[in-house]
Amino acid sequence: LCSNNNPYASFGATLARDEEQNLWSTPHDVTHTEADDDRVLYNMIVVRNQLDKDSEEWQKLNYDIYTLRQTRKEVRSRWKHILEDLGFQKEADSLLSVTKLSIISDSQNMSKARDILLKLLEETNIFPTSWELSERYLFVVDRLIALDAADEFFKMASTVYPKRPGGDRADEGPR
Repeated sequence: LCSNNNPYASFGATLARDEEQNLWSTPHDVTHTEADDDRVLYNMIVVRNQLDKDSEEWQKLNYDIYTLRQTRKEVRSRWKHILEDLGFQKEADSLLSVTKLSIISDSQNMSKARDILLKLLEETNIFPTSWELSERYLFVVDRLIALDAADEFFKMASTVYPKRPGGDRADEGPR
């Protein structure tokens, strides 16, 4: 086949470009730059890409970008482990998947979801100390409320990732 007629001809280039734009380290995440925390990371990437790769500023920004992505992966992994422990082994990835098309299932759940999310931030170490709440997890908590599993999720998070005295965060909780 001629490459002009082959729809897969630029597939590798597209994947590389998607990975660079991929703010959540999830393949083909079309939701980047949709939330405030995504825009912060996106802006860091834009600034880094305008700098000389040999510069100290580029190295610092590259490290900050890597660190932020790793933190996001760690938080997602913590949520996934708790969901799996609650019996959502097959559904964990779809419960954590939030796109720009995601909606809150019931507007009355919004304040309850926000309260639970704040409680998770304040009373557990499921989020790192420096974490700024992500709108993404508001959708996940809303789904847990709809499944009548939000309270159980909080109890499990409190057990697996208890708040340490003095605000120290647990690097890894027991499974």
